[in-house]
Amino acid sequence: MQSTPDPETVLVIDDEKGIRDGSERIISRMGCNALTAQNGQEGLDVIERTDVAIVLLDLKMPGIDGMEVLKRIQAMGRDILVIVITGFATIETAIEAMKRGAYDFVPKPFEPDQLRIVVNRAREKIRLQRDTVKLEAERQRTLADLGTEKSRIHTIVDSIPNGIVVTNTDGQVVLMNPAFCRLLDLADDTATGGQISSYIPDEGLCRLIVEISSGRHVDFDDIPTYEFSFGGERFLMARGRPVIGERKACLGAVVTVIDITNMKVLDRLKSEFVAKVSHELRSPLSTIHEQLALVLNDLMGQLSESEEHLLSRAKEKTQGLISTIGDLLDLSRIESGTTCQEPKPVQLEDLLGNIVDFLGTRAKTKAQALIMDRPADLLPTIKADPLALESIFGNLITNAINYTQNGGEIKVKVDMTGINLRVRVIDNGFGIEARYLDKIFERFFRVKNDKTRFITGTGLGLPIVKGLVEALKGRISVESVPDKGTTFTVLLPVD
Repeated sequence: MQSTPDPETVLVIDDEKGIRDGSERIISRMGCNALTAQNGQEGLDVIERTDVAIVLLDLKMPGIDGMEVLKRIQAMGRDILVIVITGFATIETAIEAMKRGAYDFVPKPFEPDQLRIVVNRAREKIRLQRDTVKLEAERQRTLADLGTEKSRIHTIVDSIPNGIVVTNTDGQVVLMNPAFCRLLDLADDTATGGQISSYIPDEGLCRLIVEISSGRHVDFDDIPTYEFSFGGERFLMARGRPVIGERKACLGAVVTVIDITNMKVLDRLKSEFVAKVSHELRSPLSTIHEQLALVLNDLMGQLSESEEHLLSRAKEKTQGLISTIGDLLDLSRIESGTTCQEPKPVQLEDLLGNIVDFLGTRAKTKAQALIMDRPADLLPTIKADPLALESIFGNLITNAINYTQNGGEIKVKVDMTGINLRVRVIDNGFGIEARYLDKIFERFFRVKNDKTRFITGTGLGLPIVKGLVEALKGRISVESVPDKGTTFTVLLPVD
């Protein structure tokens, strides 16, 4: 594309010295670079060797007249604005010149202000042209440029071992690296330009990528990872993020794809081992628990205080082991994908209301206020397993009751954010130190301090909650301040 001339360079072509000198003084005082020529040929020579933006051109000159000069300037193909200088007797000629491409005209004799107005108007037009060219250049430099750009960035992307694919706002592939082709069993010379569905066989993932590309995800942290199977033997995981331009507009999406087959195999072996061991232990532990209960009942009053305490502790410990085994089996079912039943339409605020009513009695024993904050407008239903939802929010609210002091307050809030339903369980209890926030979803991890050491639990409740939330394609996060309280936030997509 041709560059626009410098708008500060103005050439005056006129055979009258007074007009030339006067115009030069006026234009110079406007901050422009003023040049002069006394006839048409001299003016054309100046234009040939100088980057001229504006020409003040007298139509009536000896030798080459103004109309011929205008014609030759236009033949150069340069973005030069020509302002015709003409007498009142030749106004019709000036109009004819404008029809042939002149920008404006100024009649002789003219006042300095008249000349300033016309020149400033031309300068503003040139500035607008430059801005338009710049904006067009920025618009043309879209994600499609990445597909052909032979740069260091392109080389780096090609060398990354993880698969990378970039789409534009319409979901068309504009860039993909060799690792992506290899993971998706595509030929090395596969061309870009097609819809994402032409490259990835999973319909759900393609739909998610199109949503990200079109800017439908307002909160980028809400975008879930996506796992899919390829060929039944290989498992891949994809994560997408929108590409944001300088003006905060979404230009498309970049998606990374990694092979998690080995992780899946290891996870399955681990789950099978845990399930097998748990099944083998639960039956004898249940028997021991029942026998201890029987001994305590039969020998009631015959045992010393220390003997009765010892047997009671043994009974409690076996019950704790049985609960732990039950939680481990729940985790195994979650990981194997068999925990969630057939999804049904659920009105989440009604389900939460029932849980709050049920657990209200437990909160009252600690003089706590358990409050349900319902939205003003009816929320959309979600398609999910009701039992899984009850387990998620039952666990979170029970935890809030357990880890909040007597007389404390627990709030359950539900609303919409973006394309997700958001549920927050907020308490003003003991809180969690920042160093533990990344660990509380790990199995068997429990925060132990002077305030929590007497609270019983297996350390598996939150891992179960996290597994169920992810099985529902949702996301859970936590914020906490010690001695001020904790907020658990669950985001569930509206299907």
